[in-house]
Amino acid sequence: MPPTCIFARRQDMLNTRSFALTVAIALLAPAVLKAEVTTWQLGGSQPWAGQDTVSIMIDFERVPGAIQPVRVEPGVNIISLLSNWTTFRQPKELGYIDGERPRIWKWNEGNGDPTENGVALIDADSTTYNSSKAEGIGKQFFTIDLAVPMPAHTFGFHTPSGGFRSDGTPLRTDSTPAFQISIQEENSEIFAIKGPLPLARIVAEPTQNFAPDVHIGFDQQYVRFFRWARKFSIIDETALTRVSGTSGGQGNQARSLLGTISEFEVYGEGFPKRATYRSKIIDLGAEQNFGRLFFTATPMRFVNGEAVEALDARAFAEVEIRTGRDDDPNIYHEYTVTGKEKVVSRARYENDLRTGFGRTCASCDFVQRSPRPGMRAAITYDRDNWTFWSTPTTQSGLPLNLDSGSFIQVLITLHSTRFADFVRLDSLWVERAPLLAARVLGEVAPLADPRPAHGFGEVALGEMIEFAYDLSASFSGGDQRGFDQVRIQTGARPAFKELLIGGQAIDPAAVREEDDGLTVLLPERVTRANNAPLRIVFAAEVFELATTFLGTVTDSEVETLPQPIVSGDASELLSTNSLRVLSVSDQQPALVQNLRFSTPVLTPNGDGVHDELRMAYSLYGLPEQVPVELAVYALDGRHVATVSQGLQTAGPQTARWDGRDAQGAALPPGVYLISVVLQSERRAAALLRPVGVAY
Repeated sequence: MPPTCIFARRQDMLNTRSFALTVAIALLAPAVLKAEVTTWQLGGSQPWAGQDTVSIMIDFERVPGAIQPVRVEPGVNIISLLSNWTTFRQPKELGYIDGERPRIWKWNEGNGDPTENGVALIDADSTTYNSSKAEGIGKQFFTIDLAVPMPAHTFGFHTPSGGFRSDGTPLRTDSTPAFQISIQEENSEIFAIKGPLPLARIVAEPTQNFAPDVHIGFDQQYVRFFRWARKFSIIDETALTRVSGTSGGQGNQARSLLGTISEFEVYGEGFPKRATYRSKIIDLGAEQNFGRLFFTATPMRFVNGEAVEALDARAFAEVEIRTGRDDDPNIYHEYTVTGKEKVVSRARYENDLRTGFGRTCASCDFVQRSPRPGMRAAITYDRDNWTFWSTPTTQSGLPLNLDSGSFIQVLITLHSTRFADFVRLDSLWVERAPLLAARVLGEVAPLADPRPAHGFGEVALGEMIEFAYDLSASFSGGDQRGFDQVRIQTGARPAFKELLIGGQAIDPAAVREEDDGLTVLLPERVTRANNAPLRIVFAAEVFELATTFLGTVTDSEVETLPQPIVSGDASELLSTNSLRVLSVSDQQPALVQNLRFSTPVLTPNGDGVHDELRMAYSLYGLPEQVPVELAVYALDGRHVATVSQGLQTAGPQTARWDGRDAQGAALPPGVYLISVVLQSERRAAALLRPVGVAY
């Protein structure tokens, strides 16, 4: 149904057709005085390199002005393509994010001692190595995290090119008698389990090895993690004097184990499953509003030694953005004498405070220290000044729906699902425009309960409830021209009730009710000089357990960007300080309700009458989008068709069926049962409805 305009004027004005037309034009096609929208860009003429704080397998050089994944070439050690390695399973450096930094760690947690932590095993220098130590064989294992899944088919390691053991044995011949190599594509909880447990797939486990250079081949696949674990061999029996009472080489040794490793190696060919680019936090100079995100991405394929465009390449770019009002999205804390936390500067946290973890001995695991002053406490997200990352998007031209800010950060993931396919990102740009006001605060509550006892509005699911939506604007500069239009996202078709300005009921210039929201054109602009409190009263149904009535304000006379309404204390008359309401019920509501058919009998014979069954229904209590299907059954219980309806969320929804079975063949005449099926964690009782098929 097309949007309808309802003009809240006196009845005599409503009957005046020319007046209604004038207001409709003002709302739907405002006269633009001057465009204020510009763009902020990365790529193209603005370099990618140097703007990044993290880049994993990103190629800045291949195509000027663009980024794409680094290709793994045959014979090139993948380890050598990575930098900024850490030797801890859980790095203590600020800003570490899983998958944005390669790791190698020994034993359970790793350590900082370069003589044994594995840093010498990834430096591409065959003269450096980790000296063998007299320690339990159970501590002799290394885990390598390449940060992203790589196209790999070979894992190798070799002895040093020179040097001697303490007994005079040349290190070049000091091969490892027995070992296990296992691999895994993605992160999992296994890394938090102590001990040399194998990863998802064991690719080698020889019990007698004499070769100084070892290369283990396997079918090429995406691999992020490798685990090399020393195993006990009969060869070790003649070289080791074991402590009495130990077995299988799992205890402490009187002398160091055989085997010295100089380098680990990983080989493969193709493009990684993911390549990651995260920009610096970039200062835009002034706070501004943000609109749509655009980017140009080209799917590519490597064929016969050349990269060519391929529309069917199984590769895509995914972009996330966040914005803020200062240069750090984190808040740092230090423990006090009483064990509580206080806010400190990043400089103090990073340079002066000790970590909360420590070891009681060099070979012990990390343990949590007791809280005390001078010790790092939690790092929390500064949600008051920073937005969370936007929903990852693979489609250009979509609105970001982010708060205004003066700082911006971009996270890009280049995905590939075939070794030969990749995507090239040529450029990226974001719409931006000046602020309309320094801040626009909003809060909402049920009109009948403006100051709810629990501090937030509580409403029943599926009932038409009247809400009060209060707004308060503040201004900090003469260049903030104000706004004259408010839009509220309701998730379902609302009904406008009233506009109050400064506590007085005022007729709006125009109102537009749509399937997912409400737009109100104010009779006069809100500016620094004309800034009375606003209240919009509307009625709407709530279909989710928690519903946030997001809103924006804009200027209908200028080509600019909407400014988000921020939750806060907008009015003394309401006490929620929030744009969210919660649903309450004595029992969980049925997920699917109000199922209705366009016809009781489907006649798919091509005459244009009831050729397709259209269904309308409402989904309740879903926190996010879920896959929805139509399941069609014969009266004897046979499942004859499944029709995917894609992803749907809480609220009014529709579905269609053309009378065909799972193979696309027309079903014979008869009566069938149809059910709307949700792939949700909550199990729902089947809601079956009969429909006839006739020809």
